[in-house]
Amino acid sequence: MSNANFNLLSFSGRMKILHMTWLAFFISFVVWFNHAPLMLVIAKTLNLDDSQIKTILILNVALTIPARIVIGILVDKFGPKRTYSILLGLGSMPCFMFALAESFEQLALARFLLGFIGAGFVIGIRMVGEWFPARQIGIAEGVYGGWGNFGSAAASGSLPVLALLFGGDEGWRYAVASTGAIALVYAFVYYFSVTDTPKGSTYFKPKKSGAMEVTSVGDLIFYIVMTIPLYATLSVLTWKLSSTGVNLLPGMIAYYIHAAIWVLFLCNVQKIFQVNKDHVFQPVEAIHQYKFKQVAILNLSYMITFGAELAVVSMLPLFFFNTFHATQGVTMVQAGLLGGSFAFMNMVARPGGGWFSDRFGRKLSLTIVTAGVLIGFACMSQINASWPVWVAVGVTLACSFFVQAGCGAVYAMVPLIKRRMTGQIAGMVGAYGNVGGVLFLTVLSFVSPSEFFLVIGAVAFFVMVAVQYIDEPAGHMVEVQEDGTIEMIEVN
Repeated sequence: MSNANFNLLSFSGRMKILHMTWLAFFISFVVWFNHAPLMLVIAKTLNLDDSQIKTILILNVALTIPARIVIGILVDKFGPKRTYSILLGLGSMPCFMFALAESFEQLALARFLLGFIGAGFVIGIRMVGEWFPARQIGIAEGVYGGWGNFGSAAASGSLPVLALLFGGDEGWRYAVASTGAIALVYAFVYYFSVTDTPKGSTYFKPKKSGAMEVTSVGDLIFYIVMTIPLYATLSVLTWKLSSTGVNLLPGMIAYYIHAAIWVLFLCNVQKIFQVNKDHVFQPVEAIHQYKFKQVAILNLSYMITFGAELAVVSMLPLFFFNTFHATQGVTMVQAGLLGGSFAFMNMVARPGGGWFSDRFGRKLSLTIVTAGVLIGFACMSQINASWPVWVAVGVTLACSFFVQAGCGAVYAMVPLIKRRMTGQIAGMVGAYGNVGGVLFLTVLSFVSPSEFFLVIGAVAFFVMVAVQYIDEPAGHMVEVQEDGTIEMIEVN
């Protein structure tokens, strides 16, 4: 690959792939969050109560955790071009279902299925990792993640306007359907515009599909342990949907779902063992080894960064309103705009975190951003009604910068662990982001906002300690071509 400079204004070679791929991610996030800014008018049209609205919001993320694992497996096996194109095309179908829904049940089913498109992020991590060298991987993944993630903000800003342009009580349906149409069209555009690798490069695939390959018995046990929180989170979501939560699922149905989740866990453990049993109990050559602790620490790092973002963005508008309405007259609209400032930093901070990681080292960047998250949330926990609003917003933006930069720093390292499993690693790390979101929002249901911020800060401290045990990528990772030729891929 060429050593040409990283030029965002270029639309050729690897830069074309980057632009085409972040736009695919952007569209997937517009579709995934197309309901959020229209929820009030949707609720009015279909006569939804508060419990049903909360159910729709929960269902939107319920499928994303397993979907990111599944998509990670598929992208490693079939390549990002086909996987992204198919995901966008299939994702448009439940989007149309949502737009045409005439009842809560139809709306809920469509929203549940749309959670799958939230896994699109994983695909681009593998695509960008194939096209960019190690010295540019951080900023490239940061641009991909930061600019693509802005799709949720774009949905919030554009879809209400689009619904008004279509007009009438049913305008929201046309606005939602239009996002599905864009995804369907772009599925074909993407397929015919990109390739999985640069010309002459090999797309390495896992030897076996269905689970990640590890290289020692200790790592096999570690891998199994790290899958437990994924299934525990699905159980928490089921609990939220049961009679003790929003009361969508009757008691017995919820018990059956809980049982099914843990049966799936046991099946997954069996699959992990099957994939690894033929080699993990035999000595593995040093050049083919990697340490699963690298993946585990990145899981935790993404949990405290993207997980915190998911949770805080959900509660921040109401927090600003409740804190400053009585003393400084902040309205709900103003509170919404102030709360949205947390996600706005994505455009700059996430690429910034990736760039810093490229320039100064992966471990150092993760240490700095987790320390920043710790300090940022400690400061946010002190916000009260006596603070000037502009100071509170400034502290929020500073905290947000470290959160978003942390996301960039995490994915600056993901493609440098084991090339043929980048999709699966990205999927597991991404799923932990959703685990964090569910964990922190569950904590929020039991504590005050101030205590909620302190809990996130406390978790950030433990993650910062864990980061000290991560190994800086150095030298080369080794992959074997189909003819047995060994290829050395530089990682620093």
